[in-house]
Amino acid sequence: MNAKGICRRRLAALLAGAMVAALAAGCAGRTWDINPHLSRAAGYDVRILRDTWGVPHVFGRTDADAAFGLAYAHAEDDFYTIQENLLISRAKLASVRGREAAPIDYLVQSMRVHERVWEKYDADLSPETRRLVEAYADGINYFAALHPDQVRANLFPVEGRDVVAGFVAIAPVFYGLDGAIEKLFGDEAPQHADRTNGAGGWLAAAGGLGGSNAFAVSPARSSEGQTMLCLNSHQPWDGNAAWYEAHVHSDEGWDMVGGLFPGAPVVLAGHNRDLGWAPTVNLPHLYDIYALELDPKDKNRYLLDGGSRPFERGEAKLQVRLPGGLKVTVRRETLWSVHGPAFRTKRGVYAIRYAGLDDIRLVEQWFRMNKARNFAEWQAAMRMLAIPSFNFVYADKQGNIYYLYNGRFPVRAPGGDPAGYLPGNVAKTVWKDIYPLDALPQVFNPPSGMVQSCNSSPFQTTVGAGNPRPSDFAPEMGVETRMTNRSLRARALYGGDNSITWEKFQAYKFDENYERSSSLGEFVQGILAAPAPADPLLREAVEAVRQFDFRADPASRSLPLIALSAAPFIYHRRLLGRPTATPLESLAETAREFKRQFGRIDPAWGEIARLTRGKVDLPLSGGPDTLRAVAGIAFRNGRLADMVGDSYILFVKWDKDGRVTSRAIHQYGAATRDAASPHFADQAPLFADKQTRPVWLDEADIRAHLEREYRPGEELPKRR
Repeated sequence: MNAKGICRRRLAALLAGAMVAALAAGCAGRTWDINPHLSRAAGYDVRILRDTWGVPHVFGRTDADAAFGLAYAHAEDDFYTIQENLLISRAKLASVRGREAAPIDYLVQSMRVHERVWEKYDADLSPETRRLVEAYADGINYFAALHPDQVRANLFPVEGRDVVAGFVAIAPVFYGLDGAIEKLFGDEAPQHADRTNGAGGWLAAAGGLGGSNAFAVSPARSSEGQTMLCLNSHQPWDGNAAWYEAHVHSDEGWDMVGGLFPGAPVVLAGHNRDLGWAPTVNLPHLYDIYALELDPKDKNRYLLDGGSRPFERGEAKLQVRLPGGLKVTVRRETLWSVHGPAFRTKRGVYAIRYAGLDDIRLVEQWFRMNKARNFAEWQAAMRMLAIPSFNFVYADKQGNIYYLYNGRFPVRAPGGDPAGYLPGNVAKTVWKDIYPLDALPQVFNPPSGMVQSCNSSPFQTTVGAGNPRPSDFAPEMGVETRMTNRSLRARALYGGDNSITWEKFQAYKFDENYERSSSLGEFVQGILAAPAPADPLLREAVEAVRQFDFRADPASRSLPLIALSAAPFIYHRRLLGRPTATPLESLAETAREFKRQFGRIDPAWGEIARLTRGKVDLPLSGGPDTLRAVAGIAFRNGRLADMVGDSYILFVKWDKDGRVTSRAIHQYGAATRDAASPHFADQAPLFADKQTRPVWLDEADIRAHLEREYRPGEELPKRR
């Protein structure tokens, strides 16, 4: 969900030549009538209780009341990013960010996000879901009306449809569609859709370091008959897809705690009193790219099954902010074929068909998952298959654990190559149906009593019996077969302990070791097996690699050399901006860079891997692809930058009597953007020390640790 990864470079160049000199108003130029939003807020019955960590506990009479309060509470902590994500859903991000964001707006318009949401909103979403998203929009509008100094754009009033459109626009990014589109606009003639079990667009944008961990243990493998779940999503620490923690409670049965993204009216990963779940990224074949053959008599028509069809043509109108605050309108052609959106490139015209193209019900499925009270209800929500990707690990108070390799998998004609570019002139390749949930890889209550999901193969989800069999799934589905270091370590730790305590369950997640059979281990062995280099600096670097103990320890002087050198080969990102090189050439480049910046080739990992937030500046343990995941998308000024990996972590336990306990940690704190708040970085020292804090669900416990209580719109002491 990281908007920065969407086709920026090539599409920006394409759009630049289309700018016209039509000036538009500034960001806050158009006024809007705030009075209806002020009066409408009076109809919501909601209280916000902030605990001593600043986490909002939103208590509403109805679900809509709670959604209104959730919007207001989150806006207090990060109205800036909520507006950014709503601007994406409106295809107006470039009106604030400028030219770099124009490709994002272009894609949202090319994919007809607005048209689909506005067409299907009333018919496809339940009245309950519409009330939820409209109440959330009311909360955003109310906050904007009361805080006009924080309004960044000509965006208001926000509608419930905007909230839904945000889900529809961003979902394909998580399975790599943005990277595929970016490749179409590259310099080289496209010959293959690069989806080789792990290098999708969003992950590539995050240096291939994106991902997630999730683990569940049943009473069969726990020490005291408890059921345990760990949510450990690896998101960027800042920006559009950074986690925010909240607890929502309504008298209509919504009682959920966990993580959500700016602009989301529901908890996306977390637990209620009865059950919980953790999503992780998967990258099966959820889209197809078609090379279209144009009608030689008319470039606005394409050939299909021997006939000629016209494109549905439209125009994307993009407001682009220029330096100084002025704006121009950029106009670009949009195309639609029977396959889906199509794009003219300098190499040809390509159309894309992708999972979720015809479904806007993502937020409804998340909402039903939030309110489920047992496995049957939760699985019924999952059967909607409105969420187009993600693995899910589930656990509940009855002792059930479950893994699902989720996706809207196209039912393709057998024998094709979904990883390649398909001929666009044959109608039989244009799929319409998807596989039902029962036909997807999944594991329910395996004999081992454990499941893990670490962006790896579903065929090795558990240890022992109970794994899905590869032969049961069509090769056209593109089910992943790779194993990450994290998955290998999870199987060794959680699968190697027959009596896991609550303390061990948490400690295993913070494991810092690499398996020698992992990709990084193979990279190290390849360096050491190469002929001894003649260059003295490179010989010194190889010797440092030789001392590596396969631990991501802050004191390690081998890991910095290895991690940054391995990045182009393992993580599909050149952290130092170098061209493709051999492993030894990459190692030499890293050594020279370190020598220049540090005066030595082997700085300690704790010197470059640090948590910096306000006045906090702490070394971190853990590394890329360890269970204690710490990495950076870039390397600047002698440090890893644009950090990703462990962020919001949640541990959940149901004891043998079904009572729930949970602990959590956020890399920063509840005030994800408010630097003046005491909660801007108050959790950072705990996070760096691999510690957690309690999560409070009962109102009595919350009040025992209460910082303040208020209703949305009340003047808060800190703002007087």
